[in-house]
Amino acid sequence: MRVLDRIRSNSTGRLALKIGVGIVGSLVVAIGIVLIPFPGPGWAIVILGLAILAIEFHWARGVLAFTKRHVQSWTHWIGRQSLPIRALIGLVGMIFISAVVWASVRVSFGIDLVQVALDWLAAR
Repeated sequence: MRVLDRIRSNSTGRLALKIGVGIVGSLVVAIGIVLIPFPGPGWAIVILGLAILAIEFHWARGVLAFTKRHVQSWTHWIGRQSLPIRALIGLVGMIFISAVVWASVRVSFGIDLVQVALDWLAAR
C-alpha cells in the first residue's frame, strides 16, 4: 500500500491514480459483462473489475461487499441442501448454460448444434 500512498501524496498523482483505476476497472467490468452469458468466468471477471475499482472508489467497495455477502450466502445455502437438490440445481444450471451456448452459436455462426449432433448420431 505504500506505493499507492506515495502516488496519492500529491494532487496530480491522486488524479492520475483515480483516472487510471477508473479506466482499467471499467474495462474489466465491461469485458466481464460481455462474457456473462457464455460459459466461463464472466462473473469472476466482473468481480475482479469491481475489486480494481474498489481501490479508489467507495461505491465500488460497497458493491463488492454486497456481492461477496450474497455469493457466500448462496454458497452456504447450496452446501446445506441434500445431494438430490444439489444435483437438481446443477442439472438446471447445465441446461441453462447449454441453452446459452446453443443460442450463442446459432445467432453468431448460424449453426444449430442440436441438428449437427443429430446428424452426427444418424451417420454412426
